[in-house]
Formats: sequence, C-alpha cells, structure tokens
Amino acid sequence: MRLVDALLYFPSRTIVRTPRSPYEDLAITTEDGEQLHAWRAPARARRGEVLLCHGNAGNAGNVGDRAAHIDLLTASGFDVLAFDYRGYGASTGRPSEAGLLRDARAAGARLGGDRVLYLGESLGGAVALALALEQPPAGLVLLSAFTSLRDMARLHYKVPAALVPDAYPSRDRVAHLRAPLLVLHGARDDIVPLGHAHALVDAAPEPKALHVFPHAGHNDVIGREWAAVIAAWAGDPADGAPRPACLG
Repeated sequence: MRLVDALLYFPSRTIVRTPRSPYEDLAITTEDGEQLHAWRAPARARRGEVLLCHGNAGNAGNVGDRAAHIDLLTASGFDVLAFDYRGYGASTGRPSEAGLLRDARAAGARLGGDRVLYLGESLGGAVALALALEQPPAGLVLLSAFTSLRDMARLHYKVPAALVPDAYPSRDRVAHLRAPLLVLHGARDDIVPLGHAHALVDAAPEPKALHVFPHAGHNDVIGREWAAVIAAWAGDPADGAPRPACLG
C-alpha cells in the first residue's frame, strides 16, 4: 500500500452497529470483481432514493458507523442504499481512489428510481462527486467534504503540495457538476475547516445551497436537524428537482 493510502484510509472489519429501521443485506459485485457489502433500507413514504457514500474512518470505520444516518434518512422518507468500500467491513479488496469510484459506480447501479440523491460524507463527498460527474443524480449532498487531498495534506501534515498526488480534486471537479448541490458543514469542524465548504460552493454552478451547523464539528453534524435540512432541500417528489434556494 502506498504511504498516501495508509494516511488516508482507516477501514475496520468489525460492524458494531446496524440500523434500527428495517433493512436487507446486499452483495454487490464491482466491475473489477470485488464483492461489496451493502444495506438497503426502505422508507414508508418515498421521497426518493439516497446513495450513501461514507467517510474514510469514524468510530467504526465502516458502514456500521452510519447506522444513525440511515435511520434518520428513512424516517424522513428516503430509501437508503449504504455500502462499504473495498477493504471496509465485509467488502473484499483494498481501498484506492480508482477503486472507491468503481465501488460507488456499482452501488449506484443498484438504484432504479428516477429521483436519486447522492450523499457523500467527508472522503465520501469526493467519491459521490466523482460519480455525479459520470452519472448525474437528481441532487448531490456533500457533508463535511474537503476541497482536495493536497489541501488536506498541507493542513494536517504540512506536506508540500508537490509531494502529494492530485487525488480527489473536488474543488476542480465541482465546477463541472450538472446537478443541484447542497453542502452541509459544521462551523467548528477542525478536521475539514468550514473554508472548504465555502470553496466548494463558490466553485460550483447553480443551483447550489449551503447550510452551516454553528455548533457542530466534523463528526457530530448528524441529528434530526440534519435530516430535516436535506428533506427541506429535496422538497416534494411532485415538485421535481431539489430546491436551489440557500437554506441558511
């Protein structure tokens, strides 16, 4: 494994938590033959489908750490497909930038509705954005997302930009987005500072919206208000695409 991968991916094989809402286990095969573990959780009142791309770490370092995300989204009326990247949880393989995109591509192919939202958290924001450029969704939600790996390396490791691969260049990519964008971020995020959210929004085309949670950090944005903001932005399925208005 490359040094940059060792500093970026922190997978865990142990799934410590499952959703409280009903769900089913899925096995998804990627284009290069890896086997991904996923959960599909339906909602009673369907507002659309959400493809959940989780971050690179967390308390559990896999989809089990996002059980609360799933419960809040299904309670808000969204069907959810959450999956583990290669090397995480029960998924085979070893994580890499190209591999994670293949994983998201394979998971996204399992969604069949005409109102699909991609939700990417932290590193998952970069993955969801890359997929959105290939297969534009009805809307893209970026949660605690960063502008690029180089920017993060410069911030946390004081590494010269020239020594860091130009991986996950989300600020450059978001300029080419062809879907409504909602960016969610905590004002007290000391892992991915709020400036990253502003930079992503500034670079993105309309329609776009930013919602800042004033008392949240990187890992505690999730709560009832979080799901309510996404639901308000997505609007009623009868209205078509998510709303472009800024939410706060």
